[in-house]
Amino acid sequence: MSFITESELRNQRRSLKSYYMTLNESLNSFKGESTVSKTKIFLSHKHDEREYLEGAISLLKSFGVEIYVDWLDEGMPKTTSGTTARRIKEKITENHKFILLATVGAISSKWCNWELGLGDAAKYIENIAIMPIVKDYEDFSGSEYLEIYPYLYSLDYYQLFKGAYRNAGVYVVFPNDKVVSIVEWLKR
Repeated sequence: MSFITESELRNQRRSLKSYYMTLNESLNSFKGESTVSKTKIFLSHKHDEREYLEGAISLLKSFGVEIYVDWLDEGMPKTTSGTTARRIKEKITENHKFILLATVGAISSKWCNWELGLGDAAKYIENIAIMPIVKDYEDFSGSEYLEIYPYLYSLDYYQLFKGAYRNAGVYVVFPNDKVVSIVEWLKR
């Protein structure tokens, strides 16, 4: 059992047919998928960590969701401005769920922290989560304020976790230790 590792995200990318595309081609291909009746997720992330982003998108898409990524939005201005901030606020509100791809870089990013604050106001607590990404064989050591948010956690096999036996898969763990499968969380 573990937080999701950088290697798992890289492997998620390799498991796709998009492995042979460039990173930008692969990420842009996600835009063309049908979005009818899908849960929509605003995915907050650090822009220069696109390799992890693609793996995270691939993992989440395996649950049948639509992902919003700001720099793939054709309505975003070419240069960052107040219009950028207004559009991000709108998109956080419009999407059903908010997930922060919580890498060390994202945690120190002023934009990611600002987006997390907006997500907190719009989605707390049932529709927000962090996806802690750790280096291989390390534990997550994010900022203390992240402890108030539900987080994604991956179980590799059937095992006892948080007081109950659970199947292998991805779960959302709430601060009160309530655990639900990501599939159940996405349906809410």
